[in-house]
Amino acid sequence: MNLIVLQETDFISAGLVRLTGRRLEHIIRVHKAEPGQRLRVGLLNGDIGFGTITALTDQRVELKVELQHPPPPALPLTLVLALPRPKMLKRVIQHVTALGVKKVILLNSYRVEKSYWQTPCLERDKIHKQCLLGLEQAIDTRMPDIILRKRFKPFVEDELPELTAGSRKLLAHPVGGAQCPIDIDETTTLAIGPEGGFIPYEVQKLQEAGFHSVHLGPRILKVETVLPVLVSRLFPAR
Repeated sequence: MNLIVLQETDFISAGLVRLTGRRLEHIIRVHKAEPGQRLRVGLLNGDIGFGTITALTDQRVELKVELQHPPPPALPLTLVLALPRPKMLKRVIQHVTALGVKKVILLNSYRVEKSYWQTPCLERDKIHKQCLLGLEQAIDTRMPDIILRKRFKPFVEDELPELTAGSRKLLAHPVGGAQCPIDIDETTTLAIGPEGGFIPYEVQKLQEAGFHSVHLGPRILKVETVLPVLVSRLFPAR
C-alpha cells in the first residue's frame, strides 16, 4: 500500500480522518507507524498529500490530512478487453488501474466461457476493491470506469464507433497485422481478445469498426502478461 486512499466518509472534521479495518491494520503492521509519523494519503477521485498521525490505538487511527497536488495524469487510452477468466480478472483489474487506464470495457467473445459472466468477481463491490488495490500501488486516486458488455456484435456495431471517435484504434492480435507502434502521442483505443485471440469473425467486425491489427511478435502471451507490455510500449513515458 504505497498510498492510503481516503473516502469522504472517513473525515470526522475538516482535515481530520479516522480509519479502521484494513487500512488501520496496514498502518500498524506494515508501516509500524507511531503518533507524529507522516504517511502518504489521497482522497478518492481527489488530490494527494500527507496525513500526520495524531492518535493511534488497536481500534483506530486519526490523521491530520493535507492534500496538496492532483493525482498523476490518466493514460489517453480506452481498453476493450475480452472478459478474462475469474482468477485472472482480479489481477488484470489491478494492473490496468495501476497503469493509469481510466476506461475499460469488459466484452464477451466467442472464446469467453459463459460461466465467466457468473463470477462474483464482476460484482461492483468486488471490482471496486481490486481498483482500490491498483490505486494504492500506483499512488493514484482516480477510479477507472469499468463497463460490462455481454453482447459482442451489438456493442461493436452500435456503441464502439461513437466510443472510439477521434481515437487511434488498435487490435492486439497474434496473427497478421503490423508490429505494435512505440511511444505514440494520441488518444487510443486498444482491443485485446481472450487467450488465443478473437475468432476471425470478431477480428473482421473490429476491422470494419476501424481497428488495425498489431502484434508483439510470434509468441502467444497471456492477457495479464501482454497488457503491461502493450501499455508500456504505447506510452513508455507515462
